[in-house]
Order: sequence, then C-alpha cells, then structure tokens
Amino acid sequence: MMRALTTLCCCFFIVGLLAQDRNYNLDFEDGTAGWDLEFRWGGASGYLAALDSVSVQAGRYCLRIQSDPESTSRTFGAVEFVLPADFGGDSLELRGWLRTELEDGEETMGGLWLRIDAETGMLAFDNMADRPVQGHTPWQEVSIKLPLDEDAHTIHVGGIMLGEGQIYLDDLRLFVDDKPLAEAPPRTLKVFPASLDSAFAGGSDLELQGLHDGQLGDLAFLARVWGFLKYHHPAIAAGEYQWDYELFRHLPDFLTASRQSAAARDAMLVAWIESLGELPPCASCGDEPEAIYFQADQSWMDVGSPALQRALQRVFNHRSQGKQYYIGMAPGIGNPLFLHEEAYPDMAFPDDGFRLLALFRYWNMIEYFFPYKYYIEREWSEVLTEFLPRFLEAGDALAYRLAALQLIENVHDTHANLWGRDSLMRTWKGEWQVPVQVKWIEEKLVVTGYYESEAGPATGLMPGDVITAINGRPVEEMIAEALPFYPASNLPTKMRDICKGLLRGAEEDWTVDVLRGNDRARRSVQALPLEAQDFSMDWAYVQPDSCYAKLADDVGYINLGNIETALLPNIFEAFADTRGIVIDIRNYPNEFVVFSLGQYLTPSAQAFVRFSFGSFDRPGLFMLGEPLEVGTENPDYYRGKVVVLINEITQSQAEYTTMAFRTGPHVTVIGSTTAGADGNVSRIVLPGDLSTMISGIGVYYPDGTPTQRVGIVPDETVRPTVAGVRAGRDEVLERALEIIRNE
Repeated sequence: MMRALTTLCCCFFIVGLLAQDRNYNLDFEDGTAGWDLEFRWGGASGYLAALDSVSVQAGRYCLRIQSDPESTSRTFGAVEFVLPADFGGDSLELRGWLRTELEDGEETMGGLWLRIDAETGMLAFDNMADRPVQGHTPWQEVSIKLPLDEDAHTIHVGGIMLGEGQIYLDDLRLFVDDKPLAEAPPRTLKVFPASLDSAFAGGSDLELQGLHDGQLGDLAFLARVWGFLKYHHPAIAAGEYQWDYELFRHLPDFLTASRQSAAARDAMLVAWIESLGELPPCASCGDEPEAIYFQADQSWMDVGSPALQRALQRVFNHRSQGKQYYIGMAPGIGNPLFLHEEAYPDMAFPDDGFRLLALFRYWNMIEYFFPYKYYIEREWSEVLTEFLPRFLEAGDALAYRLAALQLIENVHDTHANLWGRDSLMRTWKGEWQVPVQVKWIEEKLVVTGYYESEAGPATGLMPGDVITAINGRPVEEMIAEALPFYPASNLPTKMRDICKGLLRGAEEDWTVDVLRGNDRARRSVQALPLEAQDFSMDWAYVQPDSCYAKLADDVGYINLGNIETALLPNIFEAFADTRGIVIDIRNYPNEFVVFSLGQYLTPSAQAFVRFSFGSFDRPGLFMLGEPLEVGTENPDYYRGKVVVLINEITQSQAEYTTMAFRTGPHVTVIGSTTAGADGNVSRIVLPGDLSTMISGIGVYYPDGTPTQRVGIVPDETVRPTVAGVRAGRDEVLERALEIIRNE
C-alpha cells in the first residue's frame, strides 16, 4: 500500500524548494565538508590535500593540494565536490581563485576542473589541460564554462595538479547563464518510486542456509526469471520497482511454494508477474534487427508450466523499448551503463539475501550485456548453479569477496577483477613485497628487475635468476593455487598478474630457492611495505625519458608509454630519412594516438576494426557494426619499415592501437600474446561495495576475427629468454632491428 501511495504522489517534484540549500561549501569556510580529498576512484595517487588557514585568498580557509614526498606511485592530485543538477540554464561556469608553487617543467600544472554528467555518462568536461597554470603564481581568478545539457544529472567540481610542489584553491563559485547558482531557475526532476523504497536498507532479514539441491535448482531458475523481468518488463524499466528489494519481498513465498511442488512454484511466479501491472502494446517488439552477431538463449523459458511460459513470453512480446531505469548505453560508444545499482557500502559482510542478490545481479548482467558471453568456456548456467552454494555458504566478509572473485574469473576478461582499495583484499594479498620484479619466462619464474633501487639489489637476487621455491613451497604449487583468483582473458596475462603476487604477503622475512646458471642456493630476503616501492615498471617493458629517439642514424624509436600527440610532426620529420621505425607498445599509451599517429603509416584510409553492440530494446542481442577506418589519402606517408612491439602488457587501448597500426603496408607486429581485453569498460557494483568491470563492447577485425581472449596475434612471435634477461638484452627489440635492416 505504501509503495502504491508513493507511486501516485512522488513521480515528480519541484526542486525549487531546495534552492535555499544551494549554499554549497565551495569556499572551504565550512572546512572540507562535502569534499572528496583523495579522488582515488578517479585515479589520483601520490598527492595530499588539506585545509590551510595561512595562505588564504579570502575568509578563514583555503585548500592546499601538494605532492607527497614519500609516494613512489604518483599520477595526479585532485579534489572533488559533487552536487545535483537541480537547476535549468544553457551554460554552467566554475570560477575560483588559484595560487601555484610548482617546480618548472612541461608536465606540471595547476587548475580547476568541471564535469557535467547525465545518468548515462559524461556530457561535458574541462580540466584546463590546454591552458595550465604553471610555475610560481600569485592568487588569480580562473574559470571554466561548459554547456548545460537538459539531461544533466550531477555536477562535479574541483581542483587538480600535476608535478612537484603545491597549489591552493579558494572561493570557488558556480554561475548559470552568468548569474550566481542561487539565482538559477529550479528544474523539475523525475523521482522514481524505486529510489524511494528503503524497506531493506538495513538488511534482507533472510536466512538461506541448509538448502538442498532441489531448492538450489529452484533458486537458479528464480535468478533467470528475476533477471529477465528486470531488463524486459516495462514497469521495472520505468523505475516503478526497487528490484533488489522486490526479490527479498517475494523470496519467502517462492521458497514456500517451491517446497510444495513445481506447479506451486510456477503459479507463484505467474502471480508475481501479473502483479507488476498491465503490459502496454509494443509495435516494434516483433521487428527482427539486421546484422545479428549473437543473441541470448531463451530455451530456459520452456521448462516451466504452460501458464508461466505464456506469462514470460507476453513480457518478451511487450518488453520495454528505449530508456530504462537499470540499464543505459554510453553515448557515442555503446557499452552498457548499469544504472541505479546500489553498492550497499555499509554492508562489509552482506547477509544471506544480499549475497544471493550479488550473484543474481552479476549473473544477469553477463547474461544480457557481456559482448563475449559466447566465449565463456563453460555453460553460463552451470556457473550459476555452482556459485549459489558458494555465495550462500560464505562465512565471513573475506570468503564472500573470494567467492565473488572466483565468479568473475569465469568470464575470462582481463578488465574484470575486484577493483578498488578494499582493505580486506589488500590484507589477504599482503602488505609486504620482496622488492624484485619477476616474470614467467620459458616456463620459469625469473627475476627481471627491482621495485626499489637499493633494497632490490640488497636481496642478492639478480636479473636472470630463476626462483624455484618461495618459503619452502614449489613455485608451480603456488601458481596452481592462485589460478582461480586471477581473472584474465588468457593464460599469459593470468601469469603476468600471478607473478606479481608470488612475492607479496604478510611477512617481512622470506626465503627463496634460486637457480643461477647451474648453481642452486637458498636465500633469505627482506620484504618492504608496498608504499616504499615503485611498481610502475610492471606496466611498461621499458621507461625511456623521451617518447622518441634514434637507436641509430637509420632507425627511429617511438615509445607510446609517454607519447605526446603534439610531438608527432617533429617525430616524423626527424625520422623522415630513416630505414625504419620501431613503435614500442609494450605499455599503455600515454595519449590516444590511434588516428593521429596511424595516419603517418598508411597511404590511404584502411578498415581496421568493427564493434559489436548490445541492445536494451532486446537484451542479450548483439549486432555487428560496420568497419571503422584509420588514415586518409596521404602520398607522403612513412615508407620505411615499421615494426610494432607487443607483449602481455599490451592491453585494451594498446591492443586497439596495434590493430590500427598494422594496417600500414610496411608494418610488422612482433612479440607475444597480448592481454586480450579490448573495448571500453563498463563498471559493475555489488553489495558490500565491491567494484568490478567488463569489456563492454566487442572488438573484432574487419573480417569478424575476434580479439578478446585471443589478443593481438603477432606476425612473428618473439619472446624474452632467461639467458637474454641475464645478459640485459631486449631480444624483441633486437629482432625488430634485424627486420628493419634486412633487405
């Protein structure tokens, strides 16, 4: 009854009543209330932010962001304040005062940033990267102005810095159409009944222990029905139901009915479906789209009673079309956006019902919106059946996380993992690391470098050493134990990640059995806290100071790990008379250069990729788009040989970049299997504040050949050897030089 009253009364409301609350703490006079001073979810690292009462521009306080002298993993520093877009207008301007004390350098900057988001993704963004404030500057007012879209939902404002030093922010203000925010007209926002349902915010009150196989089988069937309705029924798509909580409301009746008989179970489900309301006509639901790549298997709908089959088929025939409450598509890209999904962050260890919800939610997201579901090795329905008891029997918060991690591993996607700074997972993995880098080379665990310049060599371990046992345990045994907990698209990438964790743990003192040539020894080594080490070398095979150089008078070298688009004309002018260029993509590109650099490598436009996209009009269906081209008519393209280097570090955008470059007529790709995880990512949250991702669009060569799991297959396979590592050689680069100089 309360839900029905809410539906009648609260579909819309005027937010003008909130105008008096628009006095946001953007001037820091209320301290740091409302501010995110770490911005870790956005990738900030290596900087500190704090209130300052000495260097103010006005009032009592300003905010200081400074580089952390103890950090060894620095990206950028940023702070953020989020507010609702509960006002109308055509433009939004952020003004604020900025003072900088930065060391000189092209890579340093201070500035403001402003982002406007719709519920389905970003609408507009500016971080002053094209007009950075650098060096030592007194207080000055700076501003950012962006168009204010009618679909704006949230506003993100803040400050940002790069490099060594510190910046100060004060008296930030927002203006709508050049008038203060407080004077902006109110905007009518839609409030969905689903968002007002808080009945189970404190827990599901469900106990689901001791279920027998038949009941677990019924729960697996319920998972399918629940997920099908979530993404098909018009009332749910309209946001009329908080579908998490509807599961909890109806689960007791479902279990009671399932204990009676299959007929009672199905009758209960039919009654639930009918209670959701009348199904409106759908003129387009019978249309068959073109270019279908694959679609969801609906044969499971044929196993229930005739009445249930008819009820489900009616929903499918009258399914939602267009915008949905729980699913959207990223504008201009097409990867799924999982909307209005609660992470329930206050539940470190979700109860039985919420753990069941986590499995139901994730399983159906993969079922309907993962573009590579057909590539999963096992039947996805079997995975559901296997993990039902694992999730329900998880005895504590860590066991729940490990069950989720093992579930995620089953989709074979390097983008998929448990991401974020989860303290329990960090403790499980360990706070200490032996400061040496190891990689899987020639089926051996090989030392390849150091994470700390003094403590690493002090271990006595040297590049080329083969580690055969750690703390008395054979390496092969440790790897076999780790395999289920390291999601990855293929085995080389799984081994890449496993190796990084073998020398990480809770202990400071370790022993390692080492093979150096023919000599065997057991060494005692010291681990360091993670914060005392620099792990950036894990994401780039080499880290040169410049993004380009000449390896010899006749050979150029480009490293995408620190590439700058603005330098490309200079680079190709400098390399114009060379016999060849090596492009090193054993890293993640610093900037997106697929088209800007790719145009130098080919004389004309070349098809290099096509994408598959999902649909929220017909969940589970994926269509294959037309090929995308790189390059233009360019008679002055580079005519020398081009050799592209790849390995297991080459992932996502790096793989996409390789696909584009290899269309050049003189390009050869060498190295080894890449990470096999291409395409824009989609974020998924699960109860207990767990965060993961999937590759959200399918990426294929123009002929339809997949890249997921397979990775970018090199024209010539070249891998490092133990002897090469011991000698300090880059054997892949050496082979590239041979190819260029071979007439």
